[in-house]
Amino acid sequence: MTDQPQRQYRLDYQPPAYLVDTVALDFDIQENSTQVTARLAVTRNSAGPGGPWRLDGRGMRLMRVAIDGADLAADAYELADTALWLDDLPSVFELTIVTELDPETNLSLEGLYRSGAILCTQCEATGFSRITYFPDRPDVMARFTTRIEADAARYPVLLSNGNCTQTGMAQPGRHYAIYEDPFAKPCYLFALVAGDLGVIRDTYTTASGREVALAVFTEHGNERQCHHALDALKKAMAWDEATYDLEYDLDQFFIVAVGSFNMGAMENKGLNIFNTACVFAHPETATDADFARVRDVVAHEYFHNYTGNRVTCRDWFQLSLKEGLTVYREHQFAIDHGSPGVTRIEQVRMIRDIQFPEDGGPRAHPVRPDSYIEMNNFYTITVYEKGAELIRMIAQMAGRQAFTDAVKHYLHKHDGQAVTIEDFVVAMEQTTGLDLVQFRHWYSHAGTPRVTLTQQHENNTLTLTLSQSTPATPGQPDKPVFDIPISLAVFDTAGNQHVAPQLVRLNHARQQLVYNDVPEPAVVSALRGLSAPVKLTQDTAERDRVCLMAHDSDPVSRWDAAQSLYMTHLVACVEAIRGDRALPDLGDGLCQAIDRLLADWPADRALLAEMLNLPSTVQIGEAFERIDVSAIADARRAVRRQIGSRFEQQLTALATAHAPQGAYIFDQDAAGRRAVFGLALGYLAETGVEGIEAWCRSVYDNADNMTDRMAALGALQYCPGTTRDQLLDDFAQRFADEPLVMDKWLRLQVSAPDIDAVARARALLQDPAFDFTNPNRLRALLGGLVRGNAPAFHRADGAGYALLVDEILRIDAFNPQMAAALAGLIAPWQRYDERYGQGMRAGLARLDAARLSDNTREIVASGLADVPA
Repeated sequence: MTDQPQRQYRLDYQPPAYLVDTVALDFDIQENSTQVTARLAVTRNSAGPGGPWRLDGRGMRLMRVAIDGADLAADAYELADTALWLDDLPSVFELTIVTELDPETNLSLEGLYRSGAILCTQCEATGFSRITYFPDRPDVMARFTTRIEADAARYPVLLSNGNCTQTGMAQPGRHYAIYEDPFAKPCYLFALVAGDLGVIRDTYTTASGREVALAVFTEHGNERQCHHALDALKKAMAWDEATYDLEYDLDQFFIVAVGSFNMGAMENKGLNIFNTACVFAHPETATDADFARVRDVVAHEYFHNYTGNRVTCRDWFQLSLKEGLTVYREHQFAIDHGSPGVTRIEQVRMIRDIQFPEDGGPRAHPVRPDSYIEMNNFYTITVYEKGAELIRMIAQMAGRQAFTDAVKHYLHKHDGQAVTIEDFVVAMEQTTGLDLVQFRHWYSHAGTPRVTLTQQHENNTLTLTLSQSTPATPGQPDKPVFDIPISLAVFDTAGNQHVAPQLVRLNHARQQLVYNDVPEPAVVSALRGLSAPVKLTQDTAERDRVCLMAHDSDPVSRWDAAQSLYMTHLVACVEAIRGDRALPDLGDGLCQAIDRLLADWPADRALLAEMLNLPSTVQIGEAFERIDVSAIADARRAVRRQIGSRFEQQLTALATAHAPQGAYIFDQDAAGRRAVFGLALGYLAETGVEGIEAWCRSVYDNADNMTDRMAALGALQYCPGTTRDQLLDDFAQRFADEPLVMDKWLRLQVSAPDIDAVARARALLQDPAFDFTNPNRLRALLGGLVRGNAPAFHRADGAGYALLVDEILRIDAFNPQMAAALAGLIAPWQRYDERYGQGMRAGLARLDAARLSDNTREIVASGLADVPA
């Protein structure tokens, strides 16, 4: 038996030695501590490995262990830092364990901890082991009953999973509540909340006529910011019934918003605990993007009720089983409740800006990882978003109805079970008839496949040649041939369609497609909608991209054509800056495309905004073998000024036509208009047109919503001076009591290109008013610096790296999850130009020399490993 951190391997899986049928928890919440009594009905697993039984536990005091009511002496068990070991156990018995917790000092935000006036829990992935000793693994599923007792004045609200079956007074000044969850669940889905909370309530009537009680709880004073989340919950419940015939299965569904939370939200059965950032949405304090995020995260966590809770994962290597499928369902919900094309563009951007770089860096890993030391490090964009793209590929190949039927079959077949990704894929094959043998490579291999498309056109016969290859990733030098669905269509230069959209499965290293009776010249639209998470190289002429940008029937392809035109010019500008040459002018084709776009606005204004927006600095970096931070940032700003100057008149007309008018409403059309206005205002501010500061001040002063206010402040980031400083000061005073709004202010403080952002960040971190234990504050300030002002962070003297490492070392002592995430920002140093990469590597080396948590140590080791990135 060992208590040292061990690398876990997927292929070493063994069934649990013992099964837990029921768990009765009793929480006695006192002023400075909480005592937890756990009674487990245990049965030896005949399929288990035998031997001693490990119960995970850490960060608490063990008070009592008893078997069938008889206390065990200290020499009858083995207690280590992270586990309790029991041996020589009966086949069937009741285990009683009493532990004492100190939630007031628990800053890890795992287990039971305090967030403001609220005591709450976070148990995924292994936080339950901070509450009691238990086999903290998802394949141990039990029915939970929870009794909570606390001071009635300080904690008038007591919540847990399932249905509330009893409440009452326990003794003078104290009360209790009992909850029973009729569904077996793994312990990571356990939840408890106690506090003095405000609440908004509603009901939802299911398709079968059952009435479900709904509520959103929050600290007093925030209730008005929760109505959008409650409305989103009802929309999600209706959508899941209409789309998958999935009806909610308990009598109540509660959401609790807490200010200190490592993640976005947690799908605990019947009692979802959310980061306030994913619940609060009011026009005065939240942007359109915030409103959309709240809607989608609420839906995501609700959808987990079946895809994650009723059917869960056997082990954590299967995390994408629940997350990939649920993200896909969230994506479809978002598409059905917003601009379909723009919603998909936002999903594609996330894949390209975050997941592709992850797949090309030292932390590249398969959607189903093969090993880990600390599971919390694998809640990644690969497991979530790339996992969702794999589900999307299956859905495309099967067709929407066949896929929907297959999901129903999967959920019915495995209801109440802990299963694997392989079980899901088999269910897809059984129902759809698809052969997914080759497709399984997507789950077991890291990396982003490269697809090349060439075309030959003779005598009205169009021949397309597709080929694929995938670069090596750490630990996987050799890659298989993937099964890649490629969506194609063919147009002429006037936009007339000659080959209807079709899905082709590229499942060989090279294959050809031949189309007859296609008049010349032909314009090929490929990888429409990003039909697969691959990088496409296509020999498309500039005129063809201009044609697709104007005429393609797929909004994502129109946007992609625009991005490609911008990227060609941006790459040329980066190369000119690096070569100390004059910047090239905007090309005729690009000018023609922008001119046409500004003269004939798409009906979907959000699509217009997306098509006018340049590729991100991350995307530009992906076009180069090594990332030159300063050259890329300078090139992007220069191109914005070129476009702003060349199209100043049209952009001014565009901004004027879409200027704020009328009361705020969050819907597709209004949000699209605000997006266009904010983008046009930014171009004009970057160019420094006359009167822009006064215009921004007017927008700020007259705004009735946060979207317009942030558009004005964002534009003024390019206009240093009194106006910007005055409005930022006003913003801080106006919203001093709104932490999430002040997070926006923190980002603005370190994102302006003309300031010493590192010094500003260090000063804010040292301000006594800054709560460095709150993940939202840290993400706003440090994330705002690293991602929002890359040139300042990567400054030549290394001050940015030093600041980040200082904070990682400070945070790692109490919140390893947060520290590990921050360390990941400098792990891919090999992707950077040497003058940046060496500073990032030195930062990793400094971390490596320190005493670190397992979480952060694993990230640092991956960055320093001598493997190709």
